[in-house]
Amino acid sequence: DSEGGLYVCMNTFLGFGREHIERHYRKTGQCVYLHLKRHVREKVPGASGGALPKRRNAKLFLDLEISSDLNSDDFEYEDEAKLVIFPDHYEISLPNIEELPALVTIACDALLSAKSPYRKQEPDSWEEELQASKHAKTLVQLDNGVRIPPSGWKCSRCDLRENLWLNLTDGSVLCGKWFFDGSGGNGHATEHYRETGYPLAVKLGTITPDGADVYSFEEEEPVLDPHIAKHLAHFGIDMLQMQVTENGLRDNDIKPRVSEWEVIQEAGVKLKPMYGPGYTGMKNLGNSCYLNAVMQAIFSIPEFQRAYVGNLPRIFDYSPLDPTQDFNTQMAKLGHGLLSGQYSKPPMKSELIEQVMKEEHKPQHNGISPRMFKAFISKGHPEFSSNRQQDAQEFFLHLINLVERNPVGSENPSDVFRFLVEERTQCCQSRKVRYTERVDYIMQLPVAMEAATNKDELIAYELKRREAEAARRPLPELVRAKIPFSACLQAFSEPSNVEDFWSSALQAKSAGVKTSRFASFPEYLVVQIKKFTFGLDWIPKKLDVSIDMPDFLDISHLRARGLQPGEEELPDIAPPIVIPDDTKALDIDESSVMQLAEMGFPLEACRKAVYYTGNLGAEVAFNWIIAHMEEPDFAEPLVIPAFGEVASSGAAALGAVGLDNQPPEEMVAIIISMGFQRNLAIQALKATNNNLERALEWIFSHPDPEEESDPALDTMDMENNANANILAETGSEGPRIKDGPGRYELFGFISHMGTSTMSGHYVCHLRKEGRWVIYNDLRVCASERPPKDLGYIYFYHRIPT
Repeated sequence: DSEGGLYVCMNTFLGFGREHIERHYRKTGQCVYLHLKRHVREKVPGASGGALPKRRNAKLFLDLEISSDLNSDDFEYEDEAKLVIFPDHYEISLPNIEELPALVTIACDALLSAKSPYRKQEPDSWEEELQASKHAKTLVQLDNGVRIPPSGWKCSRCDLRENLWLNLTDGSVLCGKWFFDGSGGNGHATEHYRETGYPLAVKLGTITPDGADVYSFEEEEPVLDPHIAKHLAHFGIDMLQMQVTENGLRDNDIKPRVSEWEVIQEAGVKLKPMYGPGYTGMKNLGNSCYLNAVMQAIFSIPEFQRAYVGNLPRIFDYSPLDPTQDFNTQMAKLGHGLLSGQYSKPPMKSELIEQVMKEEHKPQHNGISPRMFKAFISKGHPEFSSNRQQDAQEFFLHLINLVERNPVGSENPSDVFRFLVEERTQCCQSRKVRYTERVDYIMQLPVAMEAATNKDELIAYELKRREAEAARRPLPELVRAKIPFSACLQAFSEPSNVEDFWSSALQAKSAGVKTSRFASFPEYLVVQIKKFTFGLDWIPKKLDVSIDMPDFLDISHLRARGLQPGEEELPDIAPPIVIPDDTKALDIDESSVMQLAEMGFPLEACRKAVYYTGNLGAEVAFNWIIAHMEEPDFAEPLVIPAFGEVASSGAAALGAVGLDNQPPEEMVAIIISMGFQRNLAIQALKATNNNLERALEWIFSHPDPEEESDPALDTMDMENNANANILAETGSEGPRIKDGPGRYELFGFISHMGTSTMSGHYVCHLRKEGRWVIYNDLRVCASERPPKDLGYIYFYHRIPT
């Protein structure tokens, strides 16, 4: 506002600008407000004290901070606080202990000294301040002539090319263990230490001019090496030449993928900045580009604009006492920041002339910093609450779940994404079928690698790459697989095998196939290209492909048809329950158990962790250990759950098919083992289509479940309803859908750069006002060459008839 500052109501602790404070007073009658101003002084060289202050006001809008770095040495602050009494706008400067009651003084002091919601919610880091290794100063390095190339590394004992560690004594390159940093490995670096006693290793790919990740095997922790530059130079590595890119990926990591980064970010092309409503950038809070890209796409949709920004006055008026804990308030605030244009203004001509004269460029104070929004939306989520890179698709589903749980009015904006999927499962032996329906929000499209149109080029590239790695030469320029979109759509529509299918017609295991079709078409179709997979070394990998995604998409032929004449349905018969005799009969992944045991956890606790997480891997079991390590029976031997809580033979594999939408008993047992009631476990699994991870999120997002009823009756009712998972989600009236024709037009896509969802960078392209616009965190520019073939998530809207 024109006077600057923020008014905080001392009764509700809601903040308002000058244009809203009068209305709030008239509406509520609250008359006591705390007026906060921050005066920013920019240091100008040349004054006697080293700086001549330039005074200006800075607005404080409840965490919609401007994007410039006001924490730098170029600025000084002076905060001003006053107590304002309405309607006369009587001001009392603070601090003041003479005119104010003690209670008011205490409240003002508490508010002024409180940490921001973002700081309150910032998760505790596992990383402590690193200490210098006791071996660093006296480290002996062998003069064996080893020189380390800048790329093409491979473990000297196996074929792994990820999570590699350079031993600083003899220059051996060996793979690490998965729990060092979340990556996969066979532990050859640790074995080498046990054989030789060489204590220090540096992780390849982390070397920058500022340092590197160093691990001490003897001290069993990450350490600092004050002499790292000297130790690396011994093997021909010049730290000053190991630069880090703008988005955090190092040169030696991106050499095979330079073109991907350049193409997606449209590097090398002079892009025209865009300003005004709808062209506001978002600050990257440390690997939060996945959030920025998704929210830019979300608030380009009119239904979300109307629900949150259109209802902003009402949402603010009815916010709870603590608006930092209200989803709708945070969505409205973020939407207002992106769409109002207040945080996206072109520079004044005078400023541009001044910059040219001084031959310098200062960043414009444009864009918003979504700290409070990220703090709330990631609260309680182990991944999104961290500062690590995340999967944009998972965040999109997490956001939709929050929208569903926090209605903003009669219209739910997430309805535009919701559609019904009909799944047809057929027993190959009896030829009988079962039709079920489930709710979904994303069409996941497989990558048909076998349909690549440039197979000869790919084969030649792979031969050259292997030769270059063997000879330690620079890698050849990447050749990207070209996949026709029609082949991906064909792969989506083809039947897939059902593992461990139990046929109720045969009452035995049989071969089964499943086909998916659209029972309804959504208003907005979100398409995810399933580029990410897992290698044999457990590391997420990305398929680097180019797909000719169409501007206009017609999937009308994928409309579901239901039970056809002549088809016979599978009977509703439950698979038999088989109880293991003892723990020896349990199928426990011993390799995962040993990996956890090597980390120092009790062996029996490791066995329980792997069993109760359904053999989903050591990383998932590790999370179980952390959640249960304070329990008194943590290290006690594994005890099989009671009858009815064990896996049946037909549901032994996660996701097995039994009764219509009846969750597998093994999944139910896993959730029960975590302390939840059986009926809640069944409800959560049904609401998430038997997805264990999403079911746990569903439970945590429902801290106050409805009044418990008879579990047996609940189970019986759900088993007899083919749409049980849908009804658990939406109530007896069924899911809210906006069905219509299956013809769509592309209006946006999110692209990912990097080798996995755990690293790299996300960028969003949106079509606005007849042209494409690139949203690259704070940079918002007119797009010249939108890379539609390299996207990860695509947004289509229905073409009106």
